[in-house]
Amino acid sequence: MKIGIANDHHGILVKQELTKFLISKGYNVINYGTDSDENIDYCDFAFKVGEEVINKKIDYGILLCNTGIGMSIACNKVKKIRCAKVSNVYEAQMTRRDNDANVIALSAREDIEKLKEIVNVFLNTPYANIERYNRRKDKIDNYDS
Repeated sequence: MKIGIANDHHGILVKQELTKFLISKGYNVINYGTDSDENIDYCDFAFKVGEEVINKKIDYGILLCNTGIGMSIACNKVKKIRCAKVSNVYEAQMTRRDNDANVIALSAREDIEKLKEIVNVFLNTPYANIERYNRRKDKIDNYDS
């Protein structure tokens, strides 16, 4: 499974630790983030990961910034992306099970062991594929304002 990971200048060290963790679990990890502590526009990295998911170049995306909020907002601008800002294991499980989220956004300020657990649950929780969830997902995916 291919996982894309991207970060802004706040998430460099966390990205490196999560990348090592994911590789140790057998995932193919592609770095779309910055490796510089220079202040950058996180949205450019979020858009790229979203586009790579939609174009099936990666299976899932992981985004890291100071809070995870900005990355999530930006990535959700990519049509058919369902990016959730996740803060705990329960949210990671539920966003996969109920929403079929294909990207998560995380705060680079969180403890690395907690983030590893969140990512592991996210990547290993299947989508429930229930009719009402599919209906809601389709409405979101097809909405244009």
